[in-house]
Amino acid sequence: MFKIGDKIVYPMHGAGIIEGIEEKEILGDKRQYYVLRMPIGDMKVMVPIANVETIGIRKVIGGDEVGEVFNILRQEDSPMSTNWNRRYRSNMEKIKSGNIYDLAEVVRNLTSRDKEKGLSTGEKKMLDSARQILLSELVLAKDGEEERIIDLFQQCLA
Repeated sequence: MFKIGDKIVYPMHGAGIIEGIEEKEILGDKRQYYVLRMPIGDMKVMVPIANVETIGIRKVIGGDEVGEVFNILRQEDSPMSTNWNRRYRSNMEKIKSGNIYDLAEVVRNLTSRDKEKGLSTGEKKMLDSARQILLSELVLAKDGEEERIIDLFQQCLA
C-alpha cells in the first residue's frame, strides 16, 4: 500500500515518513511493520501493515490543501455543546477520524474556547495533542518549512 519515503498520517499520533519496513515476531506472531519517523518530537513508531486500513492511515495532504486548513483556522467557531463531556466525545471522534479539516476545526474551536472561558485539564491535553498532530501534517505537506508553518498557524489562531 505505502512504500519507504511516503509521508503518511497516523490518526491520534500525527504525520510521519516511512523509513523502513521490518518484520518482527511478537508473542510468536510474525508481522510486517512500517517504521515511521515523526518529525515533530523526533519519535519513531511501528505500525502493523495489516492494520493500516482499520487504523485509518492515509497519505499527507498536498501542499495546495494547506491553504484550506488555514482558512478553517481563520473561520468563526462552529457550535459546540456546552456539556464538556459531549463536547469532549465529539472532538475526540473528529480527531480519531484522521480528517485534517475536522482536526483543524477542533483546534480552532478549543483555542477559541480556551481564550474565552478556559478549558478543563482533559480538553487542554486534547488541544495540545490536536495542535501537534495538525502541525506535524502541515510541516510535512510543506516539506519541512516548520518555522513558517508555525508562524502562520499562530497568526490564524490569534
